[in-house]
Amino acid sequence: MGIRATDRRGRSGRILLIAMAGAWAPALEAQASGYQLREQSATAQGNAFAGAAAGGDDMSAMFFNPASMTQFTGDGAALHLSYIAPRVELDGAAASTVLGTPIAGNASDDNAAVTVLVPALYGMWQASEDWRVGLSVNVPFGLETDYSRDWVGRYQAVGSQVKTINVSPQVAWRATPWLSLGAGIQAQYIDATLSNAVDFGTIGRAAGISAAVPGSRSQDGFSEVQGDDWGYGYSLGAVAEPVDGTRIGLSYRSRVEHGLKGDAAFDLGSSGVGTALAAATGAFRDTGASAAVTTPASLSIGVRQRVSPEWTVMGGLEWTEWSVFDELRIEFDNAAQSDSVTREDWKDTWFASLGATYRPADSPWTFRAGVAYDQAPLDTGNRTPRIPDGDRYWLSAGASYQPTPWLSVTAAYTHLFVADAELDLGTSDTGSTFRGNLTGNYESSVDIVAVSARLLF
Repeated sequence: MGIRATDRRGRSGRILLIAMAGAWAPALEAQASGYQLREQSATAQGNAFAGAAAGGDDMSAMFFNPASMTQFTGDGAALHLSYIAPRVELDGAAASTVLGTPIAGNASDDNAAVTVLVPALYGMWQASEDWRVGLSVNVPFGLETDYSRDWVGRYQAVGSQVKTINVSPQVAWRATPWLSLGAGIQAQYIDATLSNAVDFGTIGRAAGISAAVPGSRSQDGFSEVQGDDWGYGYSLGAVAEPVDGTRIGLSYRSRVEHGLKGDAAFDLGSSGVGTALAAATGAFRDTGASAAVTTPASLSIGVRQRVSPEWTVMGGLEWTEWSVFDELRIEFDNAAQSDSVTREDWKDTWFASLGATYRPADSPWTFRAGVAYDQAPLDTGNRTPRIPDGDRYWLSAGASYQPTPWLSVTAAYTHLFVADAELDLGTSDTGSTFRGNLTGNYESSVDIVAVSARLLF
């Protein structure tokens, strides 16, 4: 299964991806719940993103709330980079076909994860005393999982890759001395590639081909789908400071609906079974393909409280609308090829965080720390090898150094403790008749190092 668009829209999107990220590749199972990437600010990461909706210490806060731009004066730009090193170990995997035949192959994987670099860019212009205009370029969603073609779950998944770029012009207005409002437009590009082996042995046996051997690696085929699309959404925000030292923020990012279009390519293998099936049914031929994907809406509230000239504490709560991901359905232009359907049934999630910032008097240094709980949108019944997600617990620390009024540099480190996750997929699941039964266990963790530089002009 795969989608490859060759029109001008697809080419322009790929050019933007290259210009934005160079050799960037998406992170395995993203580093927030689902396939969301929260790593958009080194300063916010130092606090485990606690209170991010109430603003922060530099203009990267506009990603979390466009209204936060009124907290800063002057014109400036910021560059953020996150180095994400996940580790996902699979152990004890076992699989069988719908006919009960064991599927041979690798039952473990030392690390199905990919170490990546994720960038973010910000620019802000102070149009007047009360108005700010900003632009952010981010990678808000992404995932990559990669298994060998001979592992036992190859009919469920081999490769899964999703890349996004989000370009967002924003504006903020200080409506009163204590209230700021903001809004932004999201122009979001998405590019996706999915692949898996095809069990021609089991499909052929069901079709009455006597030479077909269920679950046989020698009779496997392969499929890949690639596609891309531009989608559009918006963001809204408000920041209030009812009393000096207390700041409360509320922000909303809309869902973005995508209709990916491209191509599906099939490798029929060398055994002859796939070729016979294609000839008899008209299926398993290269064709156009499409898929609908919606990136979720989110609603965040953040609070920052200055408790002394040196200390500020903060907390945040974010809801994400992952229930929009109820199934992954790929439709093929070839009428003989039935839809590929994977049941997802994700649930909405919560992210809760607490943090503190310490600024020593008469010092160019600022120090941060934070903790967070990040709920996974799925459980054992609907977890797939493409996104083997689990609840995450964040532990973060960071520091900034400001040698001059116009320059600040920041670094942050986070370790994510990911709850152990189980696979338990069956042939009775929607669309899984010929994917096989699959069980297994994942142990995961993630290390993230972020750096950023902020310049004022």
